[in-house]
Amino acid sequence: MTHAFDKPYWDQIWQSDRAAAMAAGQPNPHLVREVGDLAPGTALEAGCGAGAEAIWLATRGWQVTAADIAAAALTHAAERATAAGVDAKVDWVEADLSTWEPDARYDLVTTHYAHPAMPQLDFYERIASWVAPKGMLLIVGHLHHDQNASSGHGHGHGHGHGGTEPPAAASVTAADITTRLDPSVWDVVTAEESHRNLIGPGGHPVSVHDVVVKASRR
Repeated sequence: MTHAFDKPYWDQIWQSDRAAAMAAGQPNPHLVREVGDLAPGTALEAGCGAGAEAIWLATRGWQVTAADIAAAALTHAAERATAAGVDAKVDWVEADLSTWEPDARYDLVTTHYAHPAMPQLDFYERIASWVAPKGMLLIVGHLHHDQNASSGHGHGHGHGHGGTEPPAAASVTAADITTRLDPSVWDVVTAEESHRNLIGPGGHPVSVHDVVVKASRR
């Protein structure tokens, strides 16, 4: 099935019965591993969903701008930030990431399974331009693999597993991303493709296939 990944699509996802499970998600383990030892600064979470990653960053001292196209997702996120006591550390922004431009550059720009209404690799290249000099880019996306393989991997902003397989247009390989990063500008720190098993909704096992790229801007 092909998705437009536009505002009506994401609004429908976040108003569906999948929203509760997505809103309860934990921070992505790749973020915890790749960013945990960085000194906090300013961060942008592109496609923040219900805010698990943005809130995790805020609790570790980052000043976070968290953007998402779905108003309902941001409502969940703001409630979670209040419960975590980090309201002042996160600025929630309703924005279409295919057209929105931030008014600053950030020490860290990260995204986790976000799919705006534009080609996936163009999106990654776009958010990379928002990284400040000496800053870091972290992309966690859906790994492009055999679309006939059954993994049960959902793609609601990466916080709900157990929906449908992400369409090919929303999945990439590590090499796809790194070839978009000019080596005169970027030092690639991590470029990997990982596979992990989780327990999904209803206690059913699901396999998650991720692509992870971390790069430092010179």
